[in-house]
Amino acid sequence: MTTPETAKLPHMEEVQHDKPLDMRYDGAMRRSQKAKPQWIDRIWNFFSSVKVGIWLIALTLVATFIGSLYPQQSAFLSPPDEAYYTETYGTLGQWYYVLGFSQTYESWWFLTLIVLLATSIVIASFDRGIPLYRILKNQPVARSSSFLCGQQIHETYALSEPLQHTSLVEALRQQRFTVQQQGEALLAEKNRWSRMGPYVNHIGLIIFLICAFIRSFPGLSYEAYVSILEGDVVPIAQTAYFIKNEQFTIAWHESTDGGPPLKKDQATPKRFETKVTLYTCEQRCQSDEPALKEVTRGVVAVNEPFRYRGMALYQLGYDVTPQIRSITVRLRDKRNNTSYGPLTLKTNNPARTYTAGPYTLQLINYFPDFALDKAGNPTTVSANTPNAPAYVLDIRGGDAPAQGWTYVYFPREVDKMRFRQAELNARVGSGERWELSADGMKNVDIATYTSTLVMRDDQTLPYLLIGAVISMVGLVMGFYWQHRRIWLCWDAHRLVLAAHTNKNHFGLQREVQHMREALHRIGIATPVAQQQEGSA
Repeated sequence: MTTPETAKLPHMEEVQHDKPLDMRYDGAMRRSQKAKPQWIDRIWNFFSSVKVGIWLIALTLVATFIGSLYPQQSAFLSPPDEAYYTETYGTLGQWYYVLGFSQTYESWWFLTLIVLLATSIVIASFDRGIPLYRILKNQPVARSSSFLCGQQIHETYALSEPLQHTSLVEALRQQRFTVQQQGEALLAEKNRWSRMGPYVNHIGLIIFLICAFIRSFPGLSYEAYVSILEGDVVPIAQTAYFIKNEQFTIAWHESTDGGPPLKKDQATPKRFETKVTLYTCEQRCQSDEPALKEVTRGVVAVNEPFRYRGMALYQLGYDVTPQIRSITVRLRDKRNNTSYGPLTLKTNNPARTYTAGPYTLQLINYFPDFALDKAGNPTTVSANTPNAPAYVLDIRGGDAPAQGWTYVYFPREVDKMRFRQAELNARVGSGERWELSADGMKNVDIATYTSTLVMRDDQTLPYLLIGAVISMVGLVMGFYWQHRRIWLCWDAHRLVLAAHTNKNHFGLQREVQHMREALHRIGIATPVAQQQEGSA
């Protein structure tokens, strides 16, 4: 049997009947198959190669594995140096840092791998997907004998009378085939769209890789860590926002053996959360007293982020850091035991001036973490953490001399003893008369916990999710559906049945069996020639 298609596809005539045709791309001509490629074609051929794609995937996986061996520097609140990796992970950790693997995911070579992999996926998809789509969309119904006999299943039946093909069309449609007819030829097809599954998957992967690459660009992703003592207000770096730790609470797991409750240093936290207030800065943002406007309040707990305008605030951890936030004291005159005040001294941005009766106290200097350097001069170890707060005050007014009195005050008793507060004040002349003291612990505001939070704003996250969903849709399309085709071509004396599927050959066999039964019902029982080959 010959058809006009024989002239259109002469290469089909050369296929041996005992060998199934390669139907992976349905004979579509691809750019990578040019006989005389130019230099641009050679570049195209390189990136369209499956072997190159596999190598790029393997190298990317190896690089990702290396980057996950030890923590990346970006995972820390304060990026560690070489000493941390050496002390924690030994010689391997030292080389890990020296070779730059501690910054793998921000490195130029890792980003280059991402770009090369994305390029390979794009070119391979264009090289194969578009020609395949075109040839499947425009595939002819009538096929040559060599094409039909080169399919996975093909059978030839003798005809003694004109074929009544109407019942065959109905049988195919009952199996959910779409049927086309052209003269004395039928093409039944189902799930053609499943052939596009790999390329839909590629689209999702390309979106994912592009987002992974550009998320390091300024403005597309943001991450900032803040550690906030209870009651403190701190700025969030690189934003106009300030955040206040209103209260930190923690719940502990109780004893499971019926014994006495566990001590806190033995128990495991069950839940911890931070009540926060978010502000925007309107004026004096870089000063000690910025003008803040409250925008929202909320609670941040583990695995329960607090969200505001696309930003997410996560609870990262906490530290037990008992610190004095403020202390309320009175100025006492030792001569007559007269007290003036009260005065509230804060450990974070303390006020500059205080009034106690007829006297005015001016804050000359403040040391959050008081210490003495090698020369014996006062200094502070930490600029922000009040581990050993010390206030240097100038007392004026009332009966004070023109030069006033200088008074050094340590709120903590241990610091008073360690740094000899009484001796210091005796030297400057105020210790014999004046004393600053608090009336018990009720006048001391102590914050126990420092909460560590992380603010994240990733503009690429929605597109990453879209890419992941598209990729999953492509995988489902390709794995769970098969493209199946059945051809029927006949003339006055014979009928040829051929069938092909891109996978699940046994499922195709069942559907061909239904066609055999349909042929039997119209009096065509046994093929005069039959050949079945394995999957192409």
